[in-house]
Amino acid sequence: MGMFLGKIMVETPKYTVVEKGTDYEVREYSSWVVAETAYDPSKVKGGRDGGFMFLASFIGAFGKAENSKPGEEGNGGSEKIAMTAPVITSESSGEKIAMTAPVITKENESVGKLTTMQFVLPSSYTIENVPKPTDSRVIVKEMPGRMLGVITFSGSATDSLTKQKLGILESALKGAGYKITGDHMLARYNDPFTPWFLRTNEVMVPVEKEDS
Repeated sequence: MGMFLGKIMVETPKYTVVEKGTDYEVREYSSWVVAETAYDPSKVKGGRDGGFMFLASFIGAFGKAENSKPGEEGNGGSEKIAMTAPVITSESSGEKIAMTAPVITKENESVGKLTTMQFVLPSSYTIENVPKPTDSRVIVKEMPGRMLGVITFSGSATDSLTKQKLGILESALKGAGYKITGDHMLARYNDPFTPWFLRTNEVMVPVEKEDS
């Protein structure tokens, strides 16, 4: 992801700001196309970030992902796709369901905790013209436009810091009259080589305004 002195230099999803408060921002996002993979972080190299190479291989950023089978690398058109931001991850316990929203899991104690990772693709791609993955671990889909509550923070997005920021965001949104309608997502805007103090992160939750 392109970065210069902390400034994000790559394309990001388009949105308009609906409302802004001390510890939150509510945004209305347009639809966008993502490449997505879901996996058990305890069973892949890299843990929570274990899906990165699957997706990077799809966009042609770093070559073939580990443990790829013949024909399971890149995309059908062997097309290199520009890197954008953010990389979005979400976690919950559940079974995989139809991939029509950022949260792709339902509660089901018989299935372990899954991590979902998404690369946002350039706005020039639609679901009709995006190259098709050849790796069965990767899918492409269109994310519908939606309203998200967001808190932005810098530093390393550790689990503890993310949880802390989520708590602040949820409290602020509820105080402003918003109802949280789904699980949270972590959006990271920088590559792992960016110094921690220059990194930009966001916790996002889908919201709707409470009835007056």
